[in-house]
Amino acid sequence: MIVQSHIADLSTPTGTMRTYVHRPAGEGRYPAILFYSEIFQQTGPIERAARVMAGHGYAVLVPEVFHELNPIGTVLGYDDAGRDKGNADKAAKPVESYDSDNKALIEWVKQQPWCTGDVGAMGFCIGGHLAFRAALQPEVKATACFYATDLHTNTIPNQPGQHSMERRNEIKGELLMIWGKQDPHIPGEKRAEVYKALNETQGLVFTWHEFNGQHAFMRDEGERYDPQLAMTGYQLALQLFGRTLR
Repeated sequence: MIVQSHIADLSTPTGTMRTYVHRPAGEGRYPAILFYSEIFQQTGPIERAARVMAGHGYAVLVPEVFHELNPIGTVLGYDDAGRDKGNADKAAKPVESYDSDNKALIEWVKQQPWCTGDVGAMGFCIGGHLAFRAALQPEVKATACFYATDLHTNTIPNQPGQHSMERRNEIKGELLMIWGKQDPHIPGEKRAEVYKALNETQGLVFTWHEFNGQHAFMRDEGERYDPQLAMTGYQLALQLFGRTLR
């Protein structure tokens, strides 16, 4: 499908959240995917990934995840300065603020004439964690988390009982968890802890995939990009959403 893109500036309790919308061109109604970026916000690789999903018949929303902490339209570079700023933003934003962001996204997209009202979530790196967080919303039917960082840590500020893994029993939709075995940010023993916790959660439906890939193997820039694994990742996500959102 040919894809069209536009911008929506959404009101949230913590300020205006710029959201980039990528969806099939022309008439039609499509399921929505809330697509969460890395700490760098909507870079070229994130925009291209969102458009890949949109081209398969989805309305894909990419919010600026740190909208409270940066001027509208901020994109951080894949360099030391961008990484330092993104990590500082991650450490400054309370996890509860993502909940209000998610509610704003869902309320808005369900009102759009081009949306069926069915909602999923997807994300890379911290975006994988934020997609997991979005899965706490009852409207989210399926979520694809790619190498979700900080599920096993308390790096993202949170109040008692508010850590994402502590609330996993609230997830009603299906989860797809994808990891790289050579990812130093989420070592094997920590992945095992996350798997054990998910597996012991009564009623939680999830699939789990570990590949011989590095952190950010989906990002189509840089030396860690693995095109074959990326294609597999897209196919798994599309299979998930095709079963659950249509």
